[in-house]
Amino acid sequence: MTQDLKDIVINALEDIKATDIVAIDVRELTGMMDHMIVASGNSNRQVKSLANTVVVDAKKGGYNLIGVEGDDTAEWILVDFGDVIVHIMLPATREFYDIERLWTMRPDDFLDNGDQEDIVLGAPETER
Repeated sequence: MTQDLKDIVINALEDIKATDIVAIDVRELTGMMDHMIVASGNSNRQVKSLANTVVVDAKKGGYNLIGVEGDDTAEWILVDFGDVIVHIMLPATREFYDIERLWTMRPDDFLDNGDQEDIVLGAPETER
């Protein structure tokens, strides 16, 4: 395989005009994959087309597809190649789930900085 899968995926996304393409190296965080690529499409049709182009170009490059999820609604399509996982989403879906932040948070980001309200589990205040 002459071209790196990550490069093939990014080129495929750029060819079909994906927006906000982000590649995250997650090798230090998990043994499940090496890279996670996140991109947006402006419509369900474009999201589906982006996923299809990624699959076709990667297969041409000699890479094996493990699976595709979410292509029925095309709000968020996950394309799994094992070492590279691709998330293609509508902008509102991407903003809501904010998966890039989850994969790039540092341990200090989990500490209480005093700006957040305390969360109390149990009955609502009116019932206490």
